Amino acid sequence: MGRRTGWWRGRCRGVLAGAAALLSVAAPAGQATAGQVTAGQGSAAGTPPPYRFAADAEQVEGATKATDAVRLTPGTTYRSTVRDHGRLYYGLRLDETSSAYVSATAVPKPGTKVVYSDGVKVSLQDPEGHKCFSGDAGAARFGPTESPRPLTAWASRRAGPGTYTCKGAGTYSVLVERMSGSGSSSDDWELELQYVSEPALKKSAPTTAPQVWDSASPEALDGSARARQGGTSFNAARSLEEGVWKDGIQAGQTLFYRVPVDWGQQIDATAELGPASGEGFLGNALVMSLYNPVRALVDDADTGYDGTRKVAALEPLPPVAYENRYSVDDQVGGVRFAGWYYLAVHLGAQMADKFGDGPFELTLRVRVRGEAGTAPVYDGATAPRDVFEVTVGDRDAAASGNAATGGDSGPGGNTAMKAVAVGGIGAGCFLVLGLGVWTAVARRRAAAGPAEGATPAVDGAASRTYGRSRAR
Repeated sequence: MGRRTGWWRGRCRGVLAGAAALLSVAAPAGQATAGQVTAGQGSAAGTPPPYRFAADAEQVEGATKATDAVRLTPGTTYRSTVRDHGRLYYGLRLDETSSAYVSATAVPKPGTKVVYSDGVKVSLQDPEGHKCFSGDAGAARFGPTESPRPLTAWASRRAGPGTYTCKGAGTYSVLVERMSGSGSSSDDWELELQYVSEPALKKSAPTTAPQVWDSASPEALDGSARARQGGTSFNAARSLEEGVWKDGIQAGQTLFYRVPVDWGQQIDATAELGPASGEGFLGNALVMSLYNPVRALVDDADTGYDGTRKVAALEPLPPVAYENRYSVDDQVGGVRFAGWYYLAVHLGAQMADKFGDGPFELTLRVRVRGEAGTAPVYDGATAPRDVFEVTVGDRDAAASGNAATGGDSGPGGNTAMKAVAVGGIGAGCFLVLGLGVWTAVARRRAAAGPAEGATPAVDGAASRTYGRSRAR
């Protein structure tokens, strides 16, 4: 009996510990006030939380030769490590008709010294070693902020009409290169790799990107801001619908959010950094990047900071359309499919020297224009499934604010219930866990009451392309 009781207690403690992490998803962001807001994920000042890798990511080692590369499976996420000046190969088995998208997110350790030219580069090669030309692959660099953060680069093999290289089936290679400049740290960087496969269409579609679309900058959204806490990675991105959202961000922190954008719709977004006490000016303080469902960079914007409210705004983007992939403009080509679009907002670590660790007031204004249109019909299944769709569940998640890892239909409820089901624990542990669940939900609902009014966007917002180096 004593042995059974000890087992039950150990089992319960293990599940409760896991549930505690899950319940953190349900914890609300603090009420935002100028210079006094709760940072995403409830981290202590001066210590931004680490990047949250996919829970089901498979560990894989990159090879130094293409012939030794481990083959990646479509729809799967992987973890790896790249050294200073490292060049790593991974393998892909491709057919003649499917398009392939591979992204690599490099994650330096907190406090790592990085310089302007440091970054990561991804490219695809055919079985003969020739680089696949897609017009959108390339490198991602830290740029003028010189602040360590998750950095994502990508490459693709596009099949179908208009394809000039990499047409055949066979074993292809993904090359991930770490670019290192003079004066940066030589510590290893962790990598998160994602491989997405897109089948061909059942029927032929236009092969020319739309030439006419509403490219006017929309008026900034007004109204009361609602609190919503950003996640620390693509995998933990907080879901948003159209509206005004407030959060808190620390110096050196990157917060992730995701927005469902359907076929025929346009996404617009601005990020505002609130006022704070301190002196001086930082030329590149806040960076906001927009990524599409395959984690490919669509657009980014940045702004300097002098202690007064500043705004970074994305450039107007066309409606999501399959034929956008045929454009020579990277921004147009980036909105080639529907699904979750990700906003990554980074506050430079150098902010701490002039204005303190924070957290600082962050306001996001997100607009999704247009009615959902007709989706193209694929001749097969995407991997992962539904990656290029916007479902009813996605819209519900955006309305309730569920994190990407939650997969639940309410603020924290079903996530914890899944932990109970998987754990197979006894009724006593279930009751203890249930009490924690309902307490977290109650607190979240209480915090989601009437929000403070948001300050309208200021004039003179700084917006430009940022830190790009893409192969043509």
